Amino acid sequence: MANHINRRARIRTCAVLAASIASITASWAQDSNTAKPADANRATELGNVTVTAQNRTQEMQSVPIPLQIVTAKQIDTLAATDLSKMSLFVPGLVVGGDQPTQPRYQLRGVSTADFGIGTEPAVGVYVDGVYAARSGGALLAFNDVKRIEVLKGPQGTLFGRNAAGGAISIITNEPSDQFEGRARVRFGDYGRRYFDALLNIPVGKDMAFRLSVLDNQSDGWVKDAATGRHYGRDDDWGTRAAWRWNVTGNTRVLLTWDHEELKQPPSPAFGIAPLPTTPDGRPPYPPDPATYRNPLHVPLLNDAVDASEGRRFDGATLVIDHSMDWGSFTSTTAWRNFDTHNRGDYDGTNNILTYLDTNNIEHNNSWYQEFKFAGNNDVADWVAGVSYYQEQARQTSQTNVFTDSIDTLALNLGVPTGTPDGTIYHFFNSLLQANGLPFTLLGDPWREQISNVGRFKAYAAFGDVIWHLNDRMNLTTGVRYTRDTKDFSWYNAPRQADALDDTINTLDALGVLAAVGVDPATFRQNLIFTDAVGVPVHFHDSWTDVSPRAVLDYRFTPSSMGYVSVTKGYKAGGYNSVQVGSRFEPEKVWNYEAGIKNVFEDLHLLLNGSVYYYRYTNKQSLTLDPNTAGSGVPRYLVNSSDQDAHGVELEAQWQPLDGMRIYGNVAYIDATYRNTVAPDGVSLSGQPTGEPLFSFAGGFGYTWHGVMHGDLAFDIQHAYRGKSRCNDDSVLQGECEVSPNFNTGSAQNRTDARLDWQSQGGTWGAAIFGNNVFNRRYVTGVNNISTSVFGTPFATITPPRMWGVELRAKF
Repeated sequence: MANHINRRARIRTCAVLAASIASITASWAQDSNTAKPADANRATELGNVTVTAQNRTQEMQSVPIPLQIVTAKQIDTLAATDLSKMSLFVPGLVVGGDQPTQPRYQLRGVSTADFGIGTEPAVGVYVDGVYAARSGGALLAFNDVKRIEVLKGPQGTLFGRNAAGGAISIITNEPSDQFEGRARVRFGDYGRRYFDALLNIPVGKDMAFRLSVLDNQSDGWVKDAATGRHYGRDDDWGTRAAWRWNVTGNTRVLLTWDHEELKQPPSPAFGIAPLPTTPDGRPPYPPDPATYRNPLHVPLLNDAVDASEGRRFDGATLVIDHSMDWGSFTSTTAWRNFDTHNRGDYDGTNNILTYLDTNNIEHNNSWYQEFKFAGNNDVADWVAGVSYYQEQARQTSQTNVFTDSIDTLALNLGVPTGTPDGTIYHFFNSLLQANGLPFTLLGDPWREQISNVGRFKAYAAFGDVIWHLNDRMNLTTGVRYTRDTKDFSWYNAPRQADALDDTINTLDALGVLAAVGVDPATFRQNLIFTDAVGVPVHFHDSWTDVSPRAVLDYRFTPSSMGYVSVTKGYKAGGYNSVQVGSRFEPEKVWNYEAGIKNVFEDLHLLLNGSVYYYRYTNKQSLTLDPNTAGSGVPRYLVNSSDQDAHGVELEAQWQPLDGMRIYGNVAYIDATYRNTVAPDGVSLSGQPTGEPLFSFAGGFGYTWHGVMHGDLAFDIQHAYRGKSRCNDDSVLQGECEVSPNFNTGSAQNRTDARLDWQSQGGTWGAAIFGNNVFNRRYVTGVNNISTSVFGTPFATITPPRMWGVELRAKF
């Protein structure tokens, strides 16, 4: 019922906004004689894009940082609804969005796959300069986005402590002084239904209000073979409101509010173990990879109870800036709050004998305050400031099984049970049945969970100065001081099995257990999370860091620049959420880079390139730990390693003819471990980290003018990500060569295409588009968390080809 009410509320909100656009447009058209500006996207070709990558407003080609710009036009061309839907077209960037409440960000081979509140991400995500601290709120649907700046390499001096691998800066549109209204709908296969709308209203001479809404729905691209439930489904809606007030000619106030709600099935888990062949109905154990089935051709069979993934997000940001004769002052105050849950199948079967599901539940509340001063003169261009960040986070990590699957665990791991057949619940259940007692010990749910509470604070002071050495040469020096303090606690609760306890208590009261010599405590011990059961554990830690950067750039010609840089990145230390009493030290990286940026105006050609070398100490990576707790049940933990890498990145944009666009980006990286031992004891020193050597993205676009009183544009884009480079731990992690029956970690190709017509002035538009038009499907990984327990690994795969049509109106 609540879901239907929410959906009706979304529909009403969208309808009201659309009606407002229509009515206000009618009156505005009669009263306004202001000419509409030219399409801004067409004025930003060949690197002439204004960015804020260095906390300053600069042209992209003047910034001595390797960065790739994703424009609003590129987002629309790909019909992308969030960054994970298009990250393959940014070489070196990987955004895993199959679980939007637990996304994985990776840049230049650096990631943490952060989903525990005890860890920090290695790639910082910022929305209008405000840090998205936790992964649960870091992958939101695109809503009125102006551009995305992907900054590669450490960005600690300018962006903060958790941008060791790079930063993704999402810039949204601010309210403008011109009336604007638009609406757009998309329909496609698999029941795709997408709607967004925007209304920008100037209020007098000094104020403006901007409101946007979106609703993204689909029926899902795969169906459970047993239940008929759809997976890969979208159910996401959000709204964004922004209000700007020019208090005086020198003072501006900007207040924004974001809200999003997501509710959908969890990521589908495709079981690859052969179907049970043993008389007891259990899969063969230990599993033989030679018998694994190809996940691209198996039926989906998931049986997680109450399986779903959801998020409710709210955020508010207040920016006050004031300009003075000597510079400017900016105050940024931000509040973020979200609640998430993600309960999904973790054995890839619908067999109760191997049942396993996990649930990640989070609540997060954070405040951020930054005061920034900036100025420039003939000698220097400078930025300085201080910031304070406070976060309160709660997380519960649940593992759910049934008494039936506990018996399978005991059998497979050789747990002593003292029974003839090696089971606990099946054996005693058979005794009850044989004696005619109306009780059962099978089919009862069993839950174990660890709860964490984190209270984090971070203080920082930073300064960055571009020294103008002469008309052609600049020296940039910057430094950030950071202090992190963290309070973190674990509580490993005694296992929960209410139905089982009722039966055991009854049998104990009747004297049945005493008659067979069984202690009731036998049925009440934790089997999965076995550390410090029922004992609260609390840690307090603090770390400090100084991260400098130095950049020397030289302008050979007005349109050609070269630079060299040395930068340091830092990521705070932390804790493993499901390993009671664990901690790890901060992550640090030094990056050395040289690059060149060129625009050949006569040739209408842009060429940028960079080479780099980085060295990591205590790089934090999420890896599968096979059994360090001694329970026999594997778990995902953050493991520290030392790494280094050499890389090259190239970018080209060419406009040989009016209306023709050819572009491409290439990334090469050779990343290897140093002095590293995997959790299973394997030495990885000198071996590749798994990052492919090459990735590439390119495209072609052409626009025909004067077609049906408008412009007809065709775009086709292709992305390639190379084969994963395997090491001695790759099979356990499910990244390479898991089975001879299918490829894991193979090279990926994807091609998207779009044919778009737009009327003169952009009032009307229509398009047909295709994502993954050649229907390339890949196995992206195998999860082995249930392999050593139940013999039931499962895989994740990429979605199929999807087509759609788009209709839009602009006023």
